[in-house]
Amino acid sequence: MNPEPQQPVTDDSIKVRQVSHYQFSWVAGQPAEEGTWTLQLVLDQGAWEEVLTVDSDDTEPLQNLLSHTKTVYYDVGRRTLLFGTVPTGNRR
Repeated sequence: MNPEPQQPVTDDSIKVRQVSHYQFSWVAGQPAEEGTWTLQLVLDQGAWEEVLTVDSDDTEPLQNLLSHTKTVYYDVGRRTLLFGTVPTGNRR
């Protein structure tokens, strides 16, 4: 394991970012077809943005988690939201 960080550190080298803001959007589909839900994430106060396509069944649980979790992170490489990070040694 190399203790020295790869230089230079760039926007592309940062893999996990904090979610600053989010916005759900719905785009209408063709007649008689379902629309598409998207979730736009603003990360690190606008340093990065990500747009995810979201299943309609997931919008309400995601909205609940995003609005009730104090700090949310997003792993850019794995496209994964991380909710409720807890420091080591704390019990829930």
